[in-house]
Amino acid sequence: MDHYKVLGLHRTASKEEIKNAFKKLAFQFHPDKHSQSPRAIRENATIRFKQVSEAYEVLMDDQKRADYNFRRSSDARGGNNHYSQYSYGYSRSGSRNEYKPRSGGGGGLASNFEMALRILTARSSLLYLGFAAAILGGIVVIDSSGESLWRMQNSGKSFEDAMKSVEKAKAYREDNMKERP
Repeated sequence: MDHYKVLGLHRTASKEEIKNAFKKLAFQFHPDKHSQSPRAIRENATIRFKQVSEAYEVLMDDQKRADYNFRRSSDARGGNNHYSQYSYGYSRSGSRNEYKPRSGGGGGLASNFEMALRILTARSSLLYLGFAAAILGGIVVIDSSGESLWRMQNSGKSFEDAMKSVEKAKAYREDNMKERP
């Protein structure tokens, strides 16, 4: 199901155009409006209302819309003809609307790669990666600057010699603390 066709829009439609098309079609196909209609018309209107609602939900959410556009463009190249992951599973078959369960997806290396790419390029993943890089960079800077400061202040001693002196001082202090009552 092409969400843009359901709403009668072009792929470059703005959110305002999507909202206006949804309002118009939702009013036209709302089940309450067709409650007194014959069963076939009522069912058709219900299915169309669900399709319109799904199209609106996907196209108004920026992340879902990007995912849908990506899937749609990859489906056009690869010939993978499955329903959207957001689909209710309704499709038009001849003159009847019927429910068709979705398959479990293509699987395979390409779809796993696409999923990994989508996860890694998600905003939250990029933020976590940037945060981890900043912390790691901070640790490296602090470690190297501490050693540089030590060398500037204590040009005659090596860092290891200084640490031995600190250990000796601790041992001396502990011995003196034991002797006091």
